[in-house]
Amino acid sequence: MKTITIEGQLRTELGKKATRQLRSQEMVPGVIYGGAKEVNFFASAKAFKSLVYTSEFQLAEVQVNGNKHVCILKDLQFDKVSDALNHVDLLELVGDKKVVANLPLKFNGAAIGVKNGGKLVLKMKAIKVKAYPKDLRETVDVDLTNLEINGNIRVQDIVAENMEILNSPRIAVASVVMTRQLKQEEAATPAATATKAAAPAAAATKAAAPAKTEKKK
Repeated sequence: MKTITIEGQLRTELGKKATRQLRSQEMVPGVIYGGAKEVNFFASAKAFKSLVYTSEFQLAEVQVNGNKHVCILKDLQFDKVSDALNHVDLLELVGDKKVVANLPLKFNGAAIGVKNGGKLVLKMKAIKVKAYPKDLRETVDVDLTNLEINGNIRVQDIVAENMEILNSPRIAVASVVMTRQLKQEEAATPAATATKAAAPAAAATKAAAPAKTEKKK
């Protein structure tokens, strides 16, 4: 799994004044919890970029005072005005403790409904799972191959080995809907069939009608 290395320093001073000073130096304070003890640290804003500004699921290996902490990202805080990164919460991975994480979905295969003229709609980008650290992975695969028009793949259809999926099982993950063109074609087909069927019937009615006799003047 992809891992980002972050060189951090232990915070010796806490509080608003110390935090403001760190941010003025383009440093971002953070906390690591879930391990043997909570660790308050800081690192440069640049060091967090690869971890924060991505949709990928990654591990963070944080070096603080010679100690290595393998973590996952849990929470972020941004400045309301400048949108700059203000604070980072990291959860340390411990082998015998299950963790909750959001894992991106990877959609594979060409849906049969799309081949038949439908449009693919992806409704979820990630799922929430609970698993041991060793079972976490970068993505969870979703096979679209058998997805037909007006069909849905739901959370309950996803196979994620050694993981407990925490999302509601009935939530739709992906679907194939009818395009406007396909709807128009389907609507036109019955009308055309009815017109063709009506033509012979009209001809038969006309043939069966008695001939009009012309009155003598």
